[in-house]
Amino acid sequence: MQLLARLRAGLAALQWRDFALAQAPCSFCGPSIFVRFNRDETGVRCLRCAASAVHVAMGWALRAQRLDLAATDACEFSARGPLVAYLHRHARSLKVSEYFADLPSGAMRDGVRCEDMQRLSYADASFDLVTHTEVLEHVPDDALALAELHRVLRPGGRLLFTVPLFDSDSTVERAYLRDGVIEHRLAPSYHRDPLRSGEGILAFRDYGSDILTRLQTAGFVAPSLYIAPQKIPWITTPRIVVIAQK
Repeated sequence: MQLLARLRAGLAALQWRDFALAQAPCSFCGPSIFVRFNRDETGVRCLRCAASAVHVAMGWALRAQRLDLAATDACEFSARGPLVAYLHRHARSLKVSEYFADLPSGAMRDGVRCEDMQRLSYADASFDLVTHTEVLEHVPDDALALAELHRVLRPGGRLLFTVPLFDSDSTVERAYLRDGVIEHRLAPSYHRDPLRSGEGILAFRDYGSDILTRLQTAGFVAPSLYIAPQKIPWITTPRIVVIAQK
């Protein structure tokens, strides 16, 4: 069933003039073949596990941390995909979730846990590792979210995540949520949401390099930006993973 779903998604995204295959290592699978369905970054995937450039970058970053995953309690803010599958295979335990605006944190929908990153239902010091990809830019109050992520990590625990990073020293706030109403400072920017059809999900900000300062303000130590040395075919701009420690 999972293979059929991947094939359907690939065929839906396929642009025959852009189709190509290339050998390259995948951080989850090892030696693999990457397929290009179209010229969008998300259109390049590992043929074995369907990992995108974001997922592959997270995999290399995890390996670079040299964590003993067999002794690691992990939390990932998605409920499916190659990163989830990898952590399920290797971590001692894994909590996964999605965000549903009409549910409180900790509630379940169709077997999937809901978590609002601004008000997590997890207890203090629950995890050794927290990961998420392309989430934080969609959270209205990222300072509150970072404080919550710090709270649920154990001392020495690691936070690894990706967001779109822009070539800027300062983060640009695109929108605010005030009293339940979204106020736009710039033209709305929506990112594609694989779980929901329609216009996508609103980006509240465009992060600059000051994201490291934001992590320090939340109490994290030694925040850094990781760029994997391994290249992904056709991806000219490497994906950066943000890493911090409690």
